[in-house]
Amino acid sequence: MAAFLGKETDPGAVALAEQHVQIVTAMARAYTRGRGFSATGDPSADVAAVITTATARLVTNPGQLAYDQSAGQFSTSVRDSFAGWTLAELFVLNRYRRKAR
Repeated sequence: MAAFLGKETDPGAVALAEQHVQIVTAMARAYTRGRGFSATGDPSADVAAVITTATARLVTNPGQLAYDQSAGQFSTSVRDSFAGWTLAELFVLNRYRRKAR
């Protein structure tokens, strides 16, 4: 995950990514009630992609706050965070989701 974000040399980002990928994987498994995961717990390729994109949002902004940062003529604005699954992620997860009857 840290490599996906271009932060593979940052030990803090690597540790944060390892923690967050476990959390997002557990949420994806719960959302689909285990469907889309093999018997060994590995997600299918499309569910893994959802886990990657959701984890990237969470790692990028772990505080889940919108913020602006300026340094001279350069500024950074972060507005995205993990506030739930995106529409694209839901398209994938809903393919596996079992609904209560």
